[in-house]
Amino acid sequence: MKEATLEKGTVYLIPSVLAPDSAPTVIPEQIRDVVRKTDYYLVENIRTARRYISSLKTGAVIESLEFNELDKKTPDHIVKKLLKPACEGRSIGIISEAGCPGVADPGARAVEEAHRLGLNVVPLTGPSSFLLALMASGFNGQSFEFHGYLPIKAGERKKALGKLENDSRRNRKTQIFMETPYRNDKMVESILANCQASTKLCIAVNISGSDEFIYSAPITEWKKLKRSFHKQPAVFLIYAGD
Repeated sequence: MKEATLEKGTVYLIPSVLAPDSAPTVIPEQIRDVVRKTDYYLVENIRTARRYISSLKTGAVIESLEFNELDKKTPDHIVKKLLKPACEGRSIGIISEAGCPGVADPGARAVEEAHRLGLNVVPLTGPSSFLLALMASGFNGQSFEFHGYLPIKAGERKKALGKLENDSRRNRKTQIFMETPYRNDKMVESILANCQASTKLCIAVNISGSDEFIYSAPITEWKKLKRSFHKQPAVFLIYAGD
């Protein structure tokens, strides 16, 4: 007589909010349904994840949920260990600090391992900062590239911007990248100083928040706009195609 095969659990990729207090308007009911039946989570920051789940008002008792941190420093063998409950039939929720897990996010490591283990992986619909910024930019949405973070050092960043601008011009490709919020103004200075006047720049700030700001214009127009984006979550897009 064959032994019964243990049914594996599902790994749910659960998007979180981009702006405080925006859950009621940007998080679909599907995510709330998954949260109601999930009690084991892999997250970047436990405190933030607890607060986010509470904001969904699903009736979940936070104290009864199990959280484990997963970040870029988590060793590979620990990532595999953290997924063991799913191999035993338990569902797992993966939550990023903001936006969609697995996109510019250490959750991608858990997803890679989940596929290796033959687990079911289900991505859920929710806010993605770079996709929303691309939608609102007016730039080419047929050909684009997301780069995450550019180099911090001025010389290396200048070189990177030049490469992205040339690629955008040659291939009519929208280039998308981010910066640590407290370095936003330095990034703007670098873009304005190193990109050509005709290159278009879009900066999307506090996407989905009550103070959302999204503006697309050539570099020449941006130089006339004196505005600080210090310590505000932002996405940068440049387009040098015709």
